[in-house]
Amino acid sequence: MNATRLAAIILTRNESRDLPACLESLVGLTADIYVIDSGSSDATLDIARRFGANILEHEFVNYATQFNWALDQLPAADNASTWVLRIDADERISPELKDSLLRALPAIPERVSGISMARRTNFLGKSIRWGDTYPVWLLRIWRADRGRCEDTWMDEHIILKSGDVMKVSGDLIHDIPKSLSEWTSKHNWYADRECADILAISEPSLQVAGQAKLKRWVKQNLYLRLPLFSRPLLYWIYRYFLKLGFLDGRQGLIYHFLHAFWYRFLVDAKLYEIQQASQKPQPDGARPKPKGAMSSE
Repeated sequence: MNATRLAAIILTRNESRDLPACLESLVGLTADIYVIDSGSSDATLDIARRFGANILEHEFVNYATQFNWALDQLPAADNASTWVLRIDADERISPELKDSLLRALPAIPERVSGISMARRTNFLGKSIRWGDTYPVWLLRIWRADRGRCEDTWMDEHIILKSGDVMKVSGDLIHDIPKSLSEWTSKHNWYADRECADILAISEPSLQVAGQAKLKRWVKQNLYLRLPLFSRPLLYWIYRYFLKLGFLDGRQGLIYHFLHAFWYRFLVDAKLYEIQQASQKPQPDGARPKPKGAMSSE
Protein backbone atom coordinates (compact mmCIF):
# COMPACT_ATOMS: atom_id res chain seq x y z
CA MET A 1 0.00 0.00 0.00
CA ASN A 2 2.98 2.35 -0.52
CA ALA A 3 3.52 2.82 3.24
CA THR A 4 -0.20 3.37 3.70
CA ARG A 5 -1.73 1.51 6.63
CA LEU A 6 -5.41 0.94 7.36
CA ALA A 7 -6.39 0.41 10.98
CA ALA A 8 -9.90 -0.80 11.80
CA ILE A 9 -11.54 0.12 15.10
CA ILE A 10 -14.44 -2.00 16.39
CA LEU A 11 -16.27 -1.26 19.64
CA THR A 12 -17.58 -4.43 21.27
CA ARG A 13 -19.56 -5.81 24.15
CA ASN A 14 -20.82 -9.40 23.85
CA GLU A 15 -20.52 -9.50 20.05
CA SER A 16 -19.56 -13.17 19.65
CA ARG A 17 -22.39 -13.79 17.18
CA ASP A 18 -21.64 -10.91 14.80
CA LEU A 19 -17.90 -10.31 15.19
CA PRO A 20 -16.55 -13.32 13.21
CA ALA A 21 -18.18 -12.25 9.93
CA CYS A 22 -17.03 -8.67 10.46
CA LEU A 23 -13.42 -9.70 11.06
CA GLU A 24 -13.49 -12.17 8.18
CA SER A 25 -14.50 -9.37 5.81
CA LEU A 26 -11.41 -7.39 6.87
CA VAL A 27 -8.92 -10.14 6.01
CA GLY A 28 -6.51 -8.86 3.37
CA LEU A 29 -7.61 -5.25 3.78
CA THR A 30 -6.47 -3.98 7.17
CA ALA A 31 -2.98 -3.85 8.61
CA ASP A 32 -4.22 -3.49 12.17
CA ILE A 33 -7.48 -4.28 13.95
CA TYR A 34 -8.31 -2.71 17.31
CA VAL A 35 -11.14 -4.26 19.30
CA ILE A 36 -12.19 -1.90 22.09
CA ASP A 37 -14.18 -3.96 24.55
CA SER A 38 -16.35 -2.77 27.43
CA GLY A 39 -16.86 -5.86 29.55
CA SER A 40 -17.79 -8.76 27.30
CA SER A 41 -18.76 -11.95 29.12
CA ASP A 42 -19.06 -14.17 26.04
CA ALA A 43 -16.44 -15.35 23.52
CA THR A 44 -15.89 -11.91 21.94
CA LEU A 45 -12.30 -11.54 23.10
CA ASP A 46 -11.36 -15.11 22.13
CA ILE A 47 -12.67 -14.44 18.62
CA ALA A 48 -10.73 -11.18 18.42
CA ARG A 49 -7.52 -12.96 19.46
CA ARG A 50 -8.07 -15.64 16.84
CA PHE A 51 -8.03 -12.96 14.15
CA GLY A 52 -4.92 -11.30 15.60
CA ALA A 53 -6.69 -8.16 16.77
CA ASN A 54 -5.23 -5.73 19.27
CA ILE A 55 -7.55 -5.86 22.29
CA LEU A 56 -8.04 -2.85 24.55
CA GLU A 57 -10.55 -2.63 27.37
CA HIS A 58 -12.24 0.58 28.43
CA GLU A 59 -15.39 1.51 30.32
CA PHE A 60 -18.22 2.59 28.00
CA VAL A 61 -19.89 5.98 28.46
CA ASN A 62 -21.16 6.59 24.95
CA TYR A 63 -20.05 5.72 21.44
CA ALA A 64 -18.31 9.03 20.74
CA THR A 65 -16.28 9.02 23.95
CA GLN A 66 -15.30 5.39 23.46
CA PHE A 67 -14.31 5.84 19.85
CA ASN A 68 -12.25 8.97 20.42
CA TRP A 69 -10.47 7.18 23.28
CA ALA A 70 -9.65 4.42 20.80
CA LEU A 71 -8.26 6.95 18.31
CA ASP A 72 -5.94 8.26 21.00
CA GLN A 73 -4.51 4.75 21.46
CA LEU A 74 -3.24 4.49 17.88
CA PRO A 75 0.57 4.73 17.62
CA ALA A 76 1.24 8.45 17.22
CA ALA A 77 4.18 7.89 14.88
CA ASP A 78 1.90 6.24 12.34
CA ASN A 79 -0.84 8.87 12.32
CA ALA A 80 0.44 10.73 9.26
CA SER A 81 0.33 7.62 7.07
CA THR A 82 -2.43 5.66 8.79
CA TRP A 83 -6.03 5.58 7.63
CA VAL A 84 -8.73 4.62 10.13
CA LEU A 85 -11.75 2.47 9.33
CA ARG A 86 -14.76 2.77 11.62
CA ILE A 87 -16.82 -0.42 11.49
CA ASP A 88 -19.36 -1.99 13.84
CA ALA A 89 -19.43 -5.68 14.74
CA ASP A 90 -22.66 -6.19 12.76
CA GLU A 91 -21.21 -4.62 9.60
CA ARG A 92 -19.22 -6.27 6.82
CA ILE A 93 -17.02 -5.00 4.01
CA SER A 94 -18.39 -6.40 0.74
CA PRO A 95 -15.89 -7.97 -1.70
CA GLU A 96 -16.50 -5.12 -4.17
CA LEU A 97 -15.83 -2.50 -1.50
CA LYS A 98 -12.66 -4.31 -0.43
CA ASP A 99 -11.37 -4.33 -4.02
CA SER A 100 -12.19 -0.63 -4.41
CA LEU A 101 -10.31 0.27 -1.24
CA LEU A 102 -7.26 -1.81 -2.13
CA ARG A 103 -7.05 0.02 -5.45
CA ALA A 104 -7.82 3.50 -4.10
CA LEU A 105 -5.83 3.80 -0.87
CA PRO A 106 -2.28 3.77 -2.33
CA ALA A 107 -3.12 6.48 -4.88
CA ILE A 108 -5.23 8.94 -2.91
CA PRO A 109 -3.93 12.53 -3.26
CA GLU A 110 -2.93 14.48 -0.15
CA ARG A 111 -5.91 16.84 -0.48
CA VAL A 112 -8.29 13.92 0.26
CA SER A 113 -8.75 13.23 3.96
CA GLY A 114 -11.80 10.97 3.99
CA ILE A 115 -13.51 8.15 2.12
CA SER A 116 -17.27 7.76 1.97
CA MET A 117 -18.99 4.43 1.28
CA ALA A 118 -22.57 3.28 0.73
CA ARG A 119 -24.21 1.37 3.56
CA ARG A 120 -26.78 -1.30 2.72
CA THR A 121 -29.02 -2.82 5.41
CA ASN A 122 -30.04 -6.48 5.55
CA PHE A 123 -33.12 -7.03 7.71
CA LEU A 124 -34.83 -10.39 8.36
CA GLY A 125 -32.80 -11.89 5.55
CA LYS A 126 -33.67 -9.25 2.94
CA SER A 127 -31.64 -6.40 1.50
CA ILE A 128 -33.55 -3.16 2.18
CA ARG A 129 -33.14 -0.84 -0.80
CA TRP A 130 -36.11 1.55 -0.78
CA GLY A 131 -37.58 4.06 1.65
CA ASP A 132 -34.58 6.42 1.44
CA THR A 133 -32.36 3.75 3.02
CA TYR A 134 -29.98 2.95 0.13
CA PRO A 135 -27.46 4.16 -0.60
CA VAL A 136 -26.68 5.90 2.69
CA TRP A 137 -23.26 7.48 2.16
CA LEU A 138 -21.15 7.43 5.32
CA LEU A 139 -17.67 8.78 6.01
CA ARG A 140 -16.06 5.67 7.47
CA ILE A 141 -12.38 5.96 6.49
CA TRP A 142 -10.17 8.99 7.14
CA ARG A 143 -6.59 9.99 7.79
CA ALA A 144 -5.91 9.30 11.45
CA ASP A 145 -4.63 12.78 12.22
CA ARG A 146 -7.55 14.62 10.58
CA GLY A 147 -10.77 13.26 12.05
CA ARG A 148 -12.63 12.84 15.35
CA CYS A 149 -16.04 11.50 16.29
CA GLU A 150 -18.47 14.30 17.19
CA ASP A 151 -19.52 14.34 20.83
CA THR A 152 -23.20 13.35 20.70
CA TRP A 153 -25.20 10.59 22.38
CA MET A 154 -26.70 9.31 19.11
CA ASP A 155 -26.21 9.60 15.36
CA GLU A 156 -22.47 10.23 15.71
CA HIS A 157 -20.51 11.21 12.62
CA ILE A 158 -16.84 11.78 11.92
CA ILE A 159 -15.81 15.42 11.56
CA LEU A 160 -12.71 16.17 9.49
CA LYS A 161 -10.34 18.96 10.44
CA SER A 162 -9.47 19.54 6.79
CA GLY A 163 -9.43 17.97 3.36
CA ASP A 164 -11.86 16.59 0.79
CA VAL A 165 -13.98 13.44 0.85
CA MET A 166 -14.12 10.94 -2.01
CA LYS A 167 -16.51 8.08 -2.69
CA VAL A 168 -15.66 4.48 -3.50
CA SER A 169 -17.82 1.77 -5.02
CA GLY A 170 -19.08 -1.26 -3.14
CA ASP A 171 -21.27 -1.65 -0.07
CA LEU A 172 -20.72 -1.57 3.66
CA ILE A 173 -23.27 -4.18 4.65
CA HIS A 174 -25.18 -3.65 7.89
CA ASP A 175 -26.41 -7.14 8.70
CA ILE A 176 -29.19 -7.26 11.30
CA PRO A 177 -29.49 -10.92 12.42
CA LYS A 178 -31.03 -9.97 15.76
CA SER A 179 -34.53 -11.04 16.73
CA LEU A 180 -37.19 -8.36 16.78
CA SER A 181 -37.16 -8.57 20.58
CA GLU A 182 -33.46 -7.69 20.61
CA TRP A 183 -33.88 -5.02 17.96
CA THR A 184 -36.70 -3.23 19.79
CA SER A 185 -34.90 -3.51 23.14
CA LYS A 186 -31.78 -1.91 21.68
CA HIS A 187 -33.81 0.88 20.05
CA ASN A 188 -35.53 1.57 23.35
CA TRP A 189 -32.02 2.24 24.71
CA TYR A 190 -31.25 4.38 21.62
CA ALA A 191 -34.41 6.42 22.27
CA ASP A 192 -33.19 7.44 25.73
CA ARG A 193 -29.90 8.61 24.31
CA GLU A 194 -31.53 10.48 21.44
CA CYS A 195 -33.67 12.34 23.97
CA ALA A 196 -30.46 13.40 25.69
CA ASP A 197 -29.22 14.91 22.42
CA ILE A 198 -32.51 16.64 21.61
CA LEU A 199 -32.67 18.19 25.07
CA ALA A 200 -29.02 19.24 25.11
CA ILE A 201 -28.29 22.96 25.33
CA SER A 202 -26.09 22.94 22.23
CA GLU A 203 -27.41 21.61 18.95
CA PRO A 204 -25.62 18.76 17.15
CA SER A 205 -22.93 19.97 14.78
CA LEU A 206 -23.56 20.72 11.12
CA GLN A 207 -19.88 20.20 10.33
CA VAL A 208 -20.53 16.68 9.09
CA ALA A 209 -20.10 16.14 5.37
CA GLY A 210 -22.26 15.27 2.38
CA GLN A 211 -25.51 13.35 2.76
CA ALA A 212 -25.18 13.28 6.56
CA LYS A 213 -25.03 17.08 6.66
CA LEU A 214 -28.25 17.44 4.67
CA LYS A 215 -30.09 14.92 6.83
CA ARG A 216 -28.82 16.60 10.01
CA TRP A 217 -30.05 20.00 8.75
CA VAL A 218 -33.48 18.61 7.85
CA LYS A 219 -33.82 16.97 11.26
CA GLN A 220 -32.80 20.06 13.22
CA ASN A 221 -34.61 22.68 11.17
CA LEU A 222 -37.71 20.85 9.94
CA TYR A 223 -38.45 17.55 11.68
CA LEU A 224 -37.85 18.64 15.28
CA ARG A 225 -39.97 21.76 14.77
CA LEU A 226 -43.05 19.72 13.91
CA PRO A 227 -45.53 18.84 16.69
CA LEU A 228 -44.86 15.82 18.88
CA PHE A 229 -46.49 12.58 17.66
CA SER A 230 -47.47 13.98 14.24
CA ARG A 231 -43.92 13.98 12.92
CA PRO A 232 -43.35 10.19 13.22
CA LEU A 233 -46.48 9.56 11.15
CA LEU A 234 -45.42 12.08 8.50
CA TYR A 235 -41.93 10.59 8.38
CA TRP A 236 -43.28 7.08 7.95
CA ILE A 237 -45.59 8.20 5.12
CA TYR A 238 -42.62 9.88 3.47
CA ARG A 239 -40.44 6.78 3.70
CA TYR A 240 -42.98 4.07 3.02
CA PHE A 241 -45.08 5.71 0.32
CA LEU A 242 -43.25 8.70 -1.22
CA LYS A 243 -39.84 6.97 -1.16
CA LEU A 244 -41.35 3.61 -2.20
CA GLY A 245 -40.50 1.64 0.94
CA PHE A 246 -43.41 -0.69 0.14
CA LEU A 247 -41.27 -2.15 -2.66
CA ASP A 248 -39.15 -3.90 0.00
CA GLY A 249 -41.95 -6.40 0.64
CA ARG A 250 -43.04 -7.74 4.01
CA GLN A 251 -39.59 -7.32 5.54
CA GLY A 252 -39.67 -3.73 4.32
CA LEU A 253 -43.08 -3.15 5.87
CA ILE A 254 -41.75 -4.32 9.24
CA TYR A 255 -38.46 -2.43 8.96
CA HIS A 256 -39.85 0.89 7.73
CA PHE A 257 -42.72 0.86 10.23
CA LEU A 258 -40.49 0.06 13.20
CA HIS A 259 -37.62 2.32 12.15
CA ALA A 260 -39.51 5.29 10.72
CA PHE A 261 -42.65 5.30 12.89
CA TRP A 262 -42.39 3.12 16.03
CA TYR A 263 -38.90 4.28 17.03
CA ARG A 264 -39.57 7.95 16.28
CA PHE A 265 -42.90 7.77 18.14
CA LEU A 266 -41.09 6.22 21.12
CA VAL A 267 -38.62 9.14 21.15
CA ASP A 268 -41.52 11.60 21.13
CA ALA A 269 -43.28 9.69 23.92
CA LYS A 270 -40.14 9.82 26.08
CA LEU A 271 -39.75 13.54 25.37
CA TYR A 272 -43.37 14.04 26.44
CA GLU A 273 -42.72 12.04 29.62
CA ILE A 274 -39.72 14.23 30.42
CA GLN A 275 -41.70 17.40 29.75
CA GLN A 276 -44.48 16.25 32.07
CA ALA A 277 -41.99 15.37 34.80
CA SER A 278 -40.29 18.77 34.48
CA GLN A 279 -43.57 20.50 35.32
CA LYS A 280 -43.68 18.79 38.72
CA PRO A 281 -41.85 20.35 41.67
CA GLN A 282 -38.28 19.03 41.86
CA PRO A 283 -36.32 18.76 45.14
CA ASP A 284 -33.52 21.33 45.43
CA GLY A 285 -34.24 22.62 41.95
CA ALA A 286 -33.24 19.34 40.33
CA ARG A 287 -34.24 18.83 36.71
CA PRO A 288 -35.03 15.38 35.30
CA LYS A 289 -32.65 13.82 32.84
CA PRO A 290 -33.38 11.14 30.26
CA LYS A 291 -32.14 7.71 31.19
CA GLY A 292 -28.49 7.23 30.33
CA ALA A 293 -27.85 10.98 30.10
CA MET A 294 -25.05 11.13 32.61
CA SER A 295 -21.89 13.07 31.97
CA SER A 296 -20.48 12.35 28.53
CA GLU A 297 -16.93 12.87 29.67
